[in-house]
Amino acid sequence: MSTVITIANQKGGVGKTDLAVNLSALLAGMGRHVLLIDFDPQANASYYLTQDEYTLSTADVLLDGIPLEEIIVKSCVKGLDIAPASIGLSAAQLHLASDVNMQFKLKKALSAIKNHYDYILIDTPPSLGPLTINAFTAADGILVPVQTHFFPVHGLSDLLKTVDELREVVNPNLLFYGIVLTMYDRRTSLAKEVQQVVTARFNGKVFKTVIPVCVKLAEAPSHRKPISLYAPSNKIGKVYTQLTEEFLKRLEN
Repeated sequence: MSTVITIANQKGGVGKTDLAVNLSALLAGMGRHVLLIDFDPQANASYYLTQDEYTLSTADVLLDGIPLEEIIVKSCVKGLDIAPASIGLSAAQLHLASDVNMQFKLKKALSAIKNHYDYILIDTPPSLGPLTINAFTAADGILVPVQTHFFPVHGLSDLLKTVDELREVVNPNLLFYGIVLTMYDRRTSLAKEVQQVVTARFNGKVFKTVIPVCVKLAEAPSHRKPISLYAPSNKIGKVYTQLTEEFLKRLEN
């Protein structure tokens, strides 16, 4: 039985897709069989990891009931599959809003393939709408990337409040795996202040490994490769390896 991890933050531009793609790739590189589900209409993770065109997407799963296994394609990383997204997810989001059982669509679709993977990661849109709610309902736990700026931290309470409400209503076993600080610029006092505030407020929930600002990380999507393939010897690759190891230890505890 796989572990399902939803990566979410309603604030855009916090490094969510970078985290989803690179964590997935490194888990696969460690010998795990991994599926990344792209649930964001922008389809950035799909562009990041797929070299070939695809015809079906997660929108078809939600709108037309296409089995999830029929849309899955191989990524550029051995051991990592991807369920790609498309702009059709925007229409799916409107459809879900009027569906009584909308929050269970993804969970139901996952039931047929959960035994096929060690880990399933879900990259969500920057909102707390129906797509993200579906991802929370289907997940065993959530991972939250937070940019070390003021506004991403300010919205963190709303996200965690939504998680608490979902626990009460639809997913009582949903775990909070923790917060990953991203885009950390050691040259600024703001980044250090944000790190101190978040660490103090969410004691024990903040990963020790911090993702720094890095040009190579920003370049990787344009080359359609995760950092482990694009710049494996760069320091950011080592940072992501440390993060993956820390994440696996958290899952074991």
